[in-house]
Amino acid sequence: MNIDNFIYVLAVNAIPFLLAITLHEAAHGYAARVFGDRTAEMLGRITLNPVKHIDWIGTVAIPSLTLLIGGFFFGWAKPVPVNTNNLRNPKTDMIWVAAAGPAANLVMAIAWALIFKFVDSTAVAAIARAGMAWNIGLMVLNLLPILPLDGGRIVAGLLPGPLSYKFSRLEPYGLFIVLGLAVAGVLTVILSPLYKIGYQFLGAIVGL
Repeated sequence: MNIDNFIYVLAVNAIPFLLAITLHEAAHGYAARVFGDRTAEMLGRITLNPVKHIDWIGTVAIPSLTLLIGGFFFGWAKPVPVNTNNLRNPKTDMIWVAAAGPAANLVMAIAWALIFKFVDSTAVAAIARAGMAWNIGLMVLNLLPILPLDGGRIVAGLLPGPLSYKFSRLEPYGLFIVLGLAVAGVLTVILSPLYKIGYQFLGAIVGL
């Protein structure tokens, strides 16, 4: 990728990317507070300030490197800490805490779709398209039933005690599973139809 394309792609994607991961993590912290855990609040993580959620490797270095080398964005934010011992009903409350992140991405995707539909500007349209793509992508990825992804935490909360415990023991291997699926090309096969469904739902809601 030449420098001009790099600057253009960075300019279009930077704000949607930061908002997508920032509000995703802030939503986890807010939901945790609602259900009794104020850990994220005490650490200043229930905020729209992206600096509080930035992981300098996962949010800055890796996305810039992947964009420069491969022409795509990949990255992550600092996970919001949740002390399940402070939740009133840890097993069931964690379902809602986990679901809050993808739900925030869905709301943001709808907001970007409305901007795309009603704002008559080529530059804004490009950013809005990126916003829809980032938020739908993060939503469907995080809903995969693999720990430590949000979908895995939802499954752990829904499973009966013994099964939930056995399932939770897979968490240390979860990221390696996701990376393995990505390298093997399986992750794209899994996510593509989910991504398409997300766009269809978005289109039905907003009328694109």
